[in-house]
Amino acid sequence: MRERTHLEQSITAVQAMEQELEDAVTLIELGEAEDDEDTLNEAQASLASLRDQTGKRELESLLSGEADSNDCFIEIHAGAGGTESQDWAQMLTRMYVRWAEAHGYKVEWLEESPGEEAGLKSATIKIIGFNAYGWLKTESGVHRLVRISPYDSAARRHTSFSSIWIYPVIDDTIEVQYEEKDLRIDTYRASGAGGQHVNKTDSAIRITHVPTGIVVQCQNDRSQHRNRAAAFDMLRARLYELELQRREDAAQAEHDAKTEIGWGHQIRSYVLQPYQMVKDLRTEVETSNTQAVLDGDLDPFMAASLAQRVAGSGLESEQEDAK
Repeated sequence: MRERTHLEQSITAVQAMEQELEDAVTLIELGEAEDDEDTLNEAQASLASLRDQTGKRELESLLSGEADSNDCFIEIHAGAGGTESQDWAQMLTRMYVRWAEAHGYKVEWLEESPGEEAGLKSATIKIIGFNAYGWLKTESGVHRLVRISPYDSAARRHTSFSSIWIYPVIDDTIEVQYEEKDLRIDTYRASGAGGQHVNKTDSAIRITHVPTGIVVQCQNDRSQHRNRAAAFDMLRARLYELELQRREDAAQAEHDAKTEIGWGHQIRSYVLQPYQMVKDLRTEVETSNTQAVLDGDLDPFMAASLAQRVAGSGLESEQEDAK
């Protein structure tokens, strides 16, 4: 039903754009016939708006991957650097939550480990909505922040790193196999906000898949059983995403990047001092409006990365066909 609704909305949008184009052409003909500059300006504004709409629809048509339409999980991990990196991890978490809310997606918190003084050591959130994984999948990697640290009494410039890990939510129609003997399941007491019961019982669950080193954890519910079920869903999703990456020749080395959160592995730099700039190191897309980016304006970066990824896949497919 979700797919049918999406298709109906897409068809309606295309029909509306066709009608808007016809109306704009009619306005232009009318304006030229009567030499009416206001009518011509109105038609030009309509065409400019139509161009933006078609560009967005063209990008959405690129979201045709196996799991692109699915909901997704986002894991945020602070790198080395203590409070400074943990504060950066919290800023990134807020950035993705704001992006999701601006696009009408629902956000569900699954795990949150606060830092010793401020910020977050790690967090896991679930983004619920059509094409959530498709839009966010190119955000996996290390994100670098350069700024004057508010935690440094000498007001020195600091460089911090945090990693983002995106993987799709999968449903019961997809079978993921793993051996029980390969799992290590730990229970622990949840940290941070959540009420007395959450903080006083060992309701949080951590599952480690030993062969791959994948670790998932959930502490958002007071019930250990519900947290366990959610953690197993996350594990199945991570194993599925790992298999997707193995099958995608154009996929970046995201798993390797996660093992070291530092220099040489970043995909995007956020510079707040001595100048203002956010630059994606893969696509060269950049902007000086850093506050807008930190408030969730990520579409230009996602669009460029997605287009580059799709173009790369197409090129490699052509090379394989030639062979």
